[in-house]
Amino acid sequence: MCGIIGIYQKDKKHTNAAKLAAYALFAEQHRGQESCGIAVSDGNKISITKEMGLVKEVFTEKKSKKMDGKLAIGHVRYPTKGKSNINNAQPYLLNTLSGQSFALVGNGDIVNYSNIRKQLEKQGVFFESENDGELILKYLVFWHIKKGLSIIESIKKIMQNFQGSYSTLLLIKNKIYAFRDPYGNRPFIIGKKDNTYVFASETCCLNIVNVDFIREINPAEILIVDEKGLKSTPQNPNNYRTSNHNAHCVFEMIYFSRPDSIVYNHKVYDFREKLGQKLAEKESNIPDIVIPIPDSSNFIALGYAKGLGVDFNFGLIRNHYVGRTFIVPEQTIRDEGVTQKFNALPDYFKGKIVTLVDDSIVRGTTIRKLVKMVRKNGAKQVHIRIGSPMVKFSCFYGIDTPTREELIANQKTVEEIKDYMGADSLRYLTIEDLKNLVDNNKEFCYACFDGKYPIKTLPQSHQVPKDKFLF
Repeated sequence: MCGIIGIYQKDKKHTNAAKLAAYALFAEQHRGQESCGIAVSDGNKISITKEMGLVKEVFTEKKSKKMDGKLAIGHVRYPTKGKSNINNAQPYLLNTLSGQSFALVGNGDIVNYSNIRKQLEKQGVFFESENDGELILKYLVFWHIKKGLSIIESIKKIMQNFQGSYSTLLLIKNKIYAFRDPYGNRPFIIGKKDNTYVFASETCCLNIVNVDFIREINPAEILIVDEKGLKSTPQNPNNYRTSNHNAHCVFEMIYFSRPDSIVYNHKVYDFREKLGQKLAEKESNIPDIVIPIPDSSNFIALGYAKGLGVDFNFGLIRNHYVGRTFIVPEQTIRDEGVTQKFNALPDYFKGKIVTLVDDSIVRGTTIRKLVKMVRKNGAKQVHIRIGSPMVKFSCFYGIDTPTREELIANQKTVEEIKDYMGADSLRYLTIEDLKNLVDNNKEFCYACFDGKYPIKTLPQSHQVPKDKFLF
């Protein structure tokens, strides 16, 4: 899971695309906090700036003003593949011997990354990173430059041979291409106002750049924006997949996306409140107070409290200058982050029956420490309610759960997890309850809950040609 942005300004008077991209990336900072980058084109030359750190730290007002151009693409990284270093930061820029330049950003995870990389390396293609974005870019340029295919046909080759998730933006000197995997796994939208087009992972960034939401980009769709305007190349996604259904990530609506976004045609805040209301329908332990574990569970807890008719309050205060502990790359950093991130209201919990509400339990790191914190501050009882089913299976499409051994629900029963957490009771939402709340629920991926992976291994329609190719 990362965040991507694309800006195209058709009006030649405007050359602040990079500045708008920085603003939009700031709104998507929750999608990745390790590194960020922007590639900008003035119509002739593409320049790139990327660094480790947060958007506000990297793209200062002074730096953004120097990045003139009416086309820009940007990225914030949440690491799922590759080490935490600048080589794995996006965008990727490729200058060919013929003088052409290509820049690319992507969000997702390529399941058959190793196989495709090995195929290209046998042809003499050199890789500087371990990142999917570089692979997509070099594969695309391979077909376009070496084999003489159009960019559109080269993108179709990606759809034929890449397995996994990818919402992607390609920048050449005067055009932006946007394309999405055939399953539509990660969110990807387009907005427009006047002569400015914006591609983004989430709708929450559109207001900050004063652009209106148009629609989602369809699975397997290829969009091109240039001086002639916007052109769509719609395709039948079933030509590139093994099922007749999309595989939207339901975890986006539960945890990743900002509550003010519209994701897969769902208002995220409204969906999360419904998760809490569904939890409340089966409740037998009525607490004195309902406390969210901020921030992603705020609306789930609110819906739960409304459903029970009991008090809702922010008894745990979050330090917003600490990143999201679930998405940092190492467990030791997660452990330190929990103690730095939360603090309890003084004297608030004394003698109270408390229900802590969270969106999910993945590793169990955060919530166990918070139960201890609440008890230490005088709570009479501490119950846990989770607004999603048990996360039992690894995600291979862009979430950092590479092995099932890391998932506490794969190692322990509900009762064992309750005891490990030190809680008086623990209850999850069921998969059936979750599906009943999702519109067009057959179009979603629930693999992290039920182990039914919708993106299957596809037969290779052809292999990369064996003749040597060097950029």
